Amino acid sequence: MNVLLIGSGGREHAIASKIIQSKHLDQLFITPGNAGTANIGVNIELAPYNFESIGKFACANRVDMVVVGPEEPLVNGLADYFLQNERLKNIPVIGPVKAGAMLEGSKDFAKEFMVKYNIPTAKYFTVTQNNINEGFAFLQSMNAPYVLKADGLAAGKGVVILNNIDEAKAELEAMLSGKFGSASNKVVIEQFLKGIELSVFVLTDGQSYVILPEAKDYKRVGEGDTGLNTGGMGAVSPVPFANTEFMHKVEQRIVIPTIEGLKKENIKYKGFIFFGLIKVDGEPYVIEYNVRMGDPETEVVFPRIKNDVLELFQAVANETLANQKLVIDERVATTVMLVSGGYPGDYKKGYEINNLGKVQNSIVFHAGTTLNDGIVRTAGGRVIAITSFGKTKEEALLQSYKNAEIIDFKDKYFRKDIGFDL
Repeated sequence: MNVLLIGSGGREHAIASKIIQSKHLDQLFITPGNAGTANIGVNIELAPYNFESIGKFACANRVDMVVVGPEEPLVNGLADYFLQNERLKNIPVIGPVKAGAMLEGSKDFAKEFMVKYNIPTAKYFTVTQNNINEGFAFLQSMNAPYVLKADGLAAGKGVVILNNIDEAKAELEAMLSGKFGSASNKVVIEQFLKGIELSVFVLTDGQSYVILPEAKDYKRVGEGDTGLNTGGMGAVSPVPFANTEFMHKVEQRIVIPTIEGLKKENIKYKGFIFFGLIKVDGEPYVIEYNVRMGDPETEVVFPRIKNDVLELFQAVANETLANQKLVIDERVATTVMLVSGGYPGDYKKGYEINNLGKVQNSIVFHAGTTLNDGIVRTAGGRVIAITSFGKTKEEALLQSYKNAEIIDFKDKYFRKDIGFDL
């Protein structure tokens, strides 16, 4: 099989690393990829998420499957483009059609869906310029902190949590006035839930599903979960508090109703569903849906999957996933993200990354890197994810941190307390 993987981050390097282990693979193409994927496949420069250029490349290079890493191409309808094109319709896309991708593309759609199918989630109210006074009244009816979410995709920056009611009202006005562009033409006000978060992942063919290993990621830049939100500073899998009883509740109350709800909506959903969950007094609630794997969670989830991943993807395409049995590595996997100094604010790029070849007993996943004249350089805020296995979380983290010290680039920073609350 020739496979085209779309994306450029640590998630895509982790997926690529699993794809190249498949006995069914002939050629792996990645667009645009990074310095890490360049070592295991062929990086291709195509117009960013340009469906026509992706389609032409797929035809010219006899691509048998397209695997989509990030959400944006899915929300914009890449899977639909292939299905509706006579030359491309027989090339399966691992990722939902646009209607399914609205679970991530619209917070309002996702909340309506959860309420309709009795999926536990926080109380909410959707606001536009036309009903802003009702939005103010809803804020007044709630206790602090106040959660405001831009309805559309906002590059991970569209969620604001405030403790002051006047600040919350002012923020609501700013969001509706274009603070996040068209993404905040609608704003979802949500009840704040206090608990501990985790990520649960499902791969579905639209009929059946398999639940992948769960993970917990760490979004805040500072230790002790302080400072600004980032794309993720590290992750751990499995999650100790996600025991058998809790995961049974997740499957029965959340996973199954979601899959069945998509069927009832006549949405052909073939791909990943990411359930951003919070455990409140022992009970699971959905904070958000994503329609792809998480990052950096993929860097701990995918290494634990022992199956031939292309066989899983083929089963998704053929709607035979019910015949597949997931085989999982029982060890603990941890990942620590090395980031550019200043991230998630302003940071500089282009610094040489040294000592990658000196890493031992860990897996290095490239996130924001580029290869120039044989030299690997920083090219993003999150630069390198270092994943390690261990019998315990502590053993795995010890190995990741050991290699985090070895890899070197100017202004390198990483959190030293990943997994502190587990």
